[in-house]
Amino acid sequence: MAEGKVQIFDTTLRDGEQVPGCKLNANEKLELALQLEYLGVDIIEAGFPISSPGDFDSVSQIAKAIKNATVCGLSRAVQKDIEVAAEAVRHAARPRIHTGIGTSDLHIKAKFNSTQDEILARAIQCVKWARNFVDDVEFYAEDAGRTDNEYLARVIEAVIKAGATVVNIPDTTGYCLPHQYGEKIAYLVNNVRNIDKAIISCHCHNDLGLATANSIAGVIAGARQIECTINGLGERAGNTSLEEVVMVIKQHKHLGLHTNIKTEQLNPISRLVSDTMRMPVQPNKAIVGSNAFSHSSGIHQDGFLKNADTYETIKPESVGADSSKIVLTARSGRSALAYRFQNLGFQFDKQDVDVLYDKFLSVADSKREVQDNDLTSIAKQYQSKTAIA
Repeated sequence: MAEGKVQIFDTTLRDGEQVPGCKLNANEKLELALQLEYLGVDIIEAGFPISSPGDFDSVSQIAKAIKNATVCGLSRAVQKDIEVAAEAVRHAARPRIHTGIGTSDLHIKAKFNSTQDEILARAIQCVKWARNFVDDVEFYAEDAGRTDNEYLARVIEAVIKAGATVVNIPDTTGYCLPHQYGEKIAYLVNNVRNIDKAIISCHCHNDLGLATANSIAGVIAGARQIECTINGLGERAGNTSLEEVVMVIKQHKHLGLHTNIKTEQLNPISRLVSDTMRMPVQPNKAIVGSNAFSHSSGIHQDGFLKNADTYETIKPESVGADSSKIVLTARSGRSALAYRFQNLGFQFDKQDVDVLYDKFLSVADSKREVQDNDLTSIAKQYQSKTAIA
């Protein structure tokens, strides 16, 4: 893998589909998988094959159709799970099995009623089972965010020795602060003796709104794979947003990192996922929200109209968004009003705009947004009065 390359592992079709109401049929999954491949993702987690016959069939269809990306199937640390996942991805050009087990004390005791040594043995065994079928095995240490670092390092070293090619360090509950998650990744880099034989992966949840920040902290510390979803869909409060981490990496070139994502496709695939999964995107969502490139404050509008870089660090066309919008509200100023009048074909001087601004405010105070038809009416009324005068 090229130095500084961050692999993008998309789990929209697996973790993203776990959102209530977002169930996909086989054809919908296949269509999205093909678009994810076109977007440039490196790995597509197509589903959890043992969970249902329908999901098994979907993963199998995707495995047969995808030519460039790795196709991954999820499993638990259970032999039957792994066998079914292996069968589902058997026809993939680049198959991967994603298997693992919880490693935090809470999971070990409350969920498994087990011990650290028993969980370590199960972790090793599940990787060995998976390696009987594929060369590319990813191990997840569920709830790694709350796992003791020393024990986590023991587990990671053991599963790499057993054949894991990728080690996933999930902040399963979205609990970690960015510096804590970054320090956890750095601890593994510095204390797992065979870490050079595997890729460290970040899988962060957004329960405290920190999934993107934690993932970036992870790659700064040495991880080279980010697990994410389109629009940040996922269990509970969601997963790391693909579009956000990709654009953070692209904008901050000093990090020395890059991805293969075609960023101009981010908004089109966001809309496709939103429509297909019947999950609207919040208007103020970074990168792909309808307000991401809208300006309504007079101070912002004035600066933007003088130089767009004053209030936009990303060009809308670079992420496939429509052009920036000057939205007129009661908070807007004269510069924006003059700009919108000019776009409608009305030429007014500064004195005209000063008079029109008072008319505009009286309309704006009664509406959430002043539209073109409102402006046209204001302009024509003003022209009629000035013509009579």
